[in-house]
Amino acid sequence: MTAPNADTIANRISRILADRIVTGQLEPGAKLRQDHIAEEFGASHVPVREAFRKLEAQGLAVSEPRRGVRVASFDLREVREVALMRAELEGLALRQAAQHLTSSILEQAEEATVAGDNSRDVRSWKEANRRFHRLILTPCGMPRLLAAIDDLHAVSARFLFSAWRSDWEVRTDHDHRAILGFLRQGNVDNAVAVLERHVQWIGQKPVRSATGSTRDAFAIVG
Repeated sequence: MTAPNADTIANRISRILADRIVTGQLEPGAKLRQDHIAEEFGASHVPVREAFRKLEAQGLAVSEPRRGVRVASFDLREVREVALMRAELEGLALRQAAQHLTSSILEQAEEATVAGDNSRDVRSWKEANRRFHRLILTPCGMPRLLAAIDDLHAVSARFLFSAWRSDWEVRTDHDHRAILGFLRQGNVDNAVAVLERHVQWIGQKPVRSATGSTRDAFAIVG
């Protein structure tokens, strides 16, 4: 039987661990030690195991026989997979949401775009970008679809931090403005087409590791 408040504790643990994974504090391959995490959060092993399952469901952790739970690694193939999934699911959500978008929602989405353009670091850009997507997609009223998109955005954010944890490049998001323009015109097909193309664009950047070696990092920048 699950202890009282175990789910609440599990959600809190999974959120904090997810943030550490996404922002690179916990690196790919790092072992998630159940005892240490239970001690840190003053919790039993039950909510910690549930938190691990939530991280696995998000694609942020993997459970390996005899090796325990580790932070998931990723490669370009996985980045492309997430980009394609986001394009399909966000396109579906926008088609369902379009008829419910008000001028107020579109104005808030434009404000989020401006905030993203003015961001000086990857975290603030990520938050503004996520706000834009949530604003235009949430009116679809499909909670399971939105939950799946949220999970994909968490994985996208991890790719993003891996490539642009430092030296963030300020950018103007012309796609966001094009999407808003088409939505204001009632041209849903074009808005969806731009959105699907937008979330499939993958940026590439050389990143120097702690050992001094350099690798190419890939990220969904949309």
